Amino acid sequence: MRCLKKLGIILQSKGFYFVLFLIISSYIILTTIVIKYESKIVDATSLEGYVVEETKKDDKITFVLKTPEKVKCTIYLNDDTEYDNLLGKKVLITGKLSTTYNNTIPNTFNYANYLYNNKIYQTVTVSDIKVLAQENMFYSLKNKIRNRLDEFPDSIKSYLNLFILGDKNYLDADSLSNYKTNGVWHLFAISGMHISLIIVLLETLFKKFKFKDLIVIIILSYFMFLTSFSASVMRAVIFYMLKTILKWLNINLSNIKILFLTAFIILLINPFMIYNTGFLYSFLITLSIMLMSLKITGNYFVKIFKISLIATIVSLPITVNMNYEINLLSIFLNMIFVPLVSTVIFPFSLLTFLLPFLSPLLNILINILEFLNKMGNLFKILLIIPKMSFYLIIFYYLFIIFFYRKSQKRYLALAILVVIFNIIIPKLDRNYYVYYLDVGQGDSSLLISPHQKEVIMIDTGGAINSDYHVSDNVITFLKSLGINKIDLLIISHGDADHAKETLNYLEKYKISNIILNKGKDNNLEKEIKSKGHVVNSYESKSFNFLNIDKYYSDDENASSMITYVDIYNKKFLFMGDAPQSEEQLLLQDYNLECDFIKLGHHGSYTSSGEEFLKHFNLKLAIISSGRNNMYHHPSKQTLDTLDKLHINYLNTQTSGTVELILQKNNYKIKMFKP
Repeated sequence: MRCLKKLGIILQSKGFYFVLFLIISSYIILTTIVIKYESKIVDATSLEGYVVEETKKDDKITFVLKTPEKVKCTIYLNDDTEYDNLLGKKVLITGKLSTTYNNTIPNTFNYANYLYNNKIYQTVTVSDIKVLAQENMFYSLKNKIRNRLDEFPDSIKSYLNLFILGDKNYLDADSLSNYKTNGVWHLFAISGMHISLIIVLLETLFKKFKFKDLIVIIILSYFMFLTSFSASVMRAVIFYMLKTILKWLNINLSNIKILFLTAFIILLINPFMIYNTGFLYSFLITLSIMLMSLKITGNYFVKIFKISLIATIVSLPITVNMNYEINLLSIFLNMIFVPLVSTVIFPFSLLTFLLPFLSPLLNILINILEFLNKMGNLFKILLIIPKMSFYLIIFYYLFIIFFYRKSQKRYLALAILVVIFNIIIPKLDRNYYVYYLDVGQGDSSLLISPHQKEVIMIDTGGAINSDYHVSDNVITFLKSLGINKIDLLIISHGDADHAKETLNYLEKYKISNIILNKGKDNNLEKEIKSKGHVVNSYESKSFNFLNIDKYYSDDENASSMITYVDIYNKKFLFMGDAPQSEEQLLLQDYNLECDFIKLGHHGSYTSSGEEFLKHFNLKLAIISSGRNNMYHHPSKQTLDTLDKLHINYLNTQTSGTVELILQKNNYKIKMFKP
């Protein structure tokens, strides 16, 4: 008893939590920043281990193989290959190590960093799998649940996977995007709200059992395993465990202190969780609701409104630096979606899993949910907010803390002013920016004038024979700069690798004007014209379209529109895919100077002739080409010419996106390497 009394005193002490904070902070800095981790695997011709995560989608299976270290694996399926559930099985794989690159377009998702934070340092493209041993009983039960979920109709299977396994991979991409835009996606990540309902159900079911609490803890522990130890589930379950243990020990501790202990335990187990947005959202929002609980009063819908408002305010910097926009209607949409999902669809999904004959009713509910999701997306009011710096985030949260501690609205107003200032900052920038975007085997450049008065894009890129949209990343980048539209899009010619992404931009972003070359329209150019926004001319002091009315042919490359730009007396040429024949015509018809040139046709031997290049006193040449491209661009001939003429050059293959920061008297070059 004396020991328990001392433990209670220690747990109540503020100094104890200060010490824990210092310990966990030092531990995180040491283990995630100071210590660097590298893979010890040098060959993937034979790797043996256990499959600890698995996702099947379309024509491929991705899984995490636990060897002495975790490895991310991908195997592509064909008509002759089929695999049962691999989850939990011991397997032998053969394959080839594949390279994972950093994000080369600024402020976009960094997959390599994501893997690193999940302690994965190698990826493998698998050619063959052999099962060496079957799964244990824990994985066996999980596989049975997955198999049972696969038996449900596709229309509801994705939501059952969401609510039972926390797996969003089956959800339609458009629906997922709409939920995120509407600001209600958090409802589909299994969280404290869902765990609370499960706890109520379990406690009701086992209320007559002597060891009820222990049974609930065991079931919830397995549920953590079932949902792959997601941050929000771990937070809710470990919080419940601590609260239950403290009740057994007859120690009374506030929810805030239990929440701190929960965070300490999770970060002690995995310090990289501090970089997990789910972890940050879960703890920040839970803490803020606990702190403001006395002010969350009123009827059910008023309480939902207040909770949504608090959650939106406290998580704003995280949301901004993830999406660079917020939906101003999301607080009101939550008043519709929260009761629908939490009190109707989630519990009914659990019931349908147990009683499959209820599937038609669940399907009706999901159709209602998706209809509301689409409607919410139609009437969205989006505010684009540029990336917040670390210092502005600190100021924001300081004012939020002052607002809580002193209950003075001026501090909340100051927090809002921080956000407004963040929006204004890019408009005060006097620099001119030129970006040669890494869009793979394609071409796209972006020019942003001082104060963002004019945003011009030259070509869009586009993956041939692929549904991948590189423009989605570029749109994210534009939003991160606080840019909400492109004033002019220049399409040099209609080849897919220069123009295909135009259609995606027109669907997802605002483009005021489009200029096409004067050659014969191909099918892609006809489709672009059918969407509108195409103009015949564009007035700008800086831009000239050298050959738009002079010469063109039926050959797309030869009819490439060449753009000439003068910025602070620094001359730029953007050559499209213009061949050497057109380069010669340029020298005949124009008296050109050039400091920076985007080489024609991705560095192909058909462009960038020696006579043309030596005409200029070039400071830098840019080659836009994809890594491991099938055309072997840039050609050795072009690189030899550049070396012979002592021309400095950068290739997006190795340099990633190239940023030029232009001032009146100087310039800087920055690269975002893969």
